[in-house]
Amino acid sequence: MIMQRRQIARFAGLAAGAALLPAAFSNRAQAATAAEIEAEVNAAEARLRAMDNAAPLFRQAQSVLIFPRIIQGGFIVGGQFGEGALRRGGATQGYYNIAGASFGLLAGAQVGGLAMFFMNEQGLRALMNADGWEIGTGPSVVVLDHGVQANVTATTLREPVYAITFSQQGLMAALALNGTKITRINPARA
Repeated sequence: MIMQRRQIARFAGLAAGAALLPAAFSNRAQAATAAEIEAEVNAAEARLRAMDNAAPLFRQAQSVLIFPRIIQGGFIVGGQFGEGALRRGGATQGYYNIAGASFGLLAGAQVGGLAMFFMNEQGLRALMNADGWEIGTGPSVVVLDHGVQANVTATTLREPVYAITFSQQGLMAALALNGTKITRINPARA
């Protein structure tokens, strides 16, 4: 009897999490326009450039993919979604979304930003040549936490892609990157 209750409770949790995901992302499911994405990316880039720890990354990177707002949430079953832009030499090279699902012991919601610094052409080609690049395949992505960021210098940057999170708010521990997929999008211009 106890096992059946646990199974029912687990199933109910999965069903509730799955049912809440579409509602959580429905506002962002209607893709933002290019102008809306640009405005958010510009503000996020200004915040990032003001961070002392990000300066070496900006100096060395060939391109930077900035997702100013990634919404993540769930209960047992979770997901995340965000839109951003790839910048090279100060100009936008394309628009992308990031999306992923996760399963396991999770509960809560958060909003946070993500910046991915492509240090060489190898890393950038993985993004540009894929019909959706799944993080965890292709070049390695090194996620720098705040403590590691403080020790980053031009001589220590040897990996093809570095990622940092910023402006996190909410009840979850961190943005999950493995298994997320980054796909090029063509937002409306209006």
